[in-house]
Amino acid sequence: MPQKVLLLVSVGGPPPTLLKDLEGPLATHLGLTVVASKVALPRPDYAFNKDRSQYHCNAIMRRLVTLLEPGQNLVMGVTDADLFVPDSAFVFGEADRESHSAVLSTARLRAGADLDQLRRRVQVEGVHQAGHLLGLSYCEELRCVMFFAQSPVDSDRKQLGLCNVCRNELAKLNR
Repeated sequence: MPQKVLLLVSVGGPPPTLLKDLEGPLATHLGLTVVASKVALPRPDYAFNKDRSQYHCNAIMRRLVTLLEPGQNLVMGVTDADLFVPDSAFVFGEADRESHSAVLSTARLRAGADLDQLRRRVQVEGVHQAGHLLGLSYCEELRCVMFFAQSPVDSDRKQLGLCNVCRNELAKLNR
């Protein structure tokens, strides 16, 4: 099966080094080829919900899909905007398998983190969102990257890679 290509896009103002630091883990743990977008999107004001003072994931993902070029299968935006989906107070990110798009936020991952800890959290949650794009579901194993983190502490506990069950599931999906 040909290798999947993921387009990585800056949305708003996340530190550029965080996007670069995602490339290795996405390749190593999920077998993705990562391409950095030549286009950076501005702060997603179109997705802002004034009642919540947060940004709606789906609106951002709809914009990201328009950036895919031939040969690119998936797109992930990385933003510093605080994200939400209607049924949650916040999310670290969201992925939509059907549209092949995902968005990841550094906003809540920054809590109590120095730069190295933030980098690791972004890598863990970036691999998590890309895992969903490839067809993986949430995992019940607390240390698996596919575990649903509800706090930065949950993210800190997770490993950067897949557990054996998720690794086997990814192998089945790639057949």
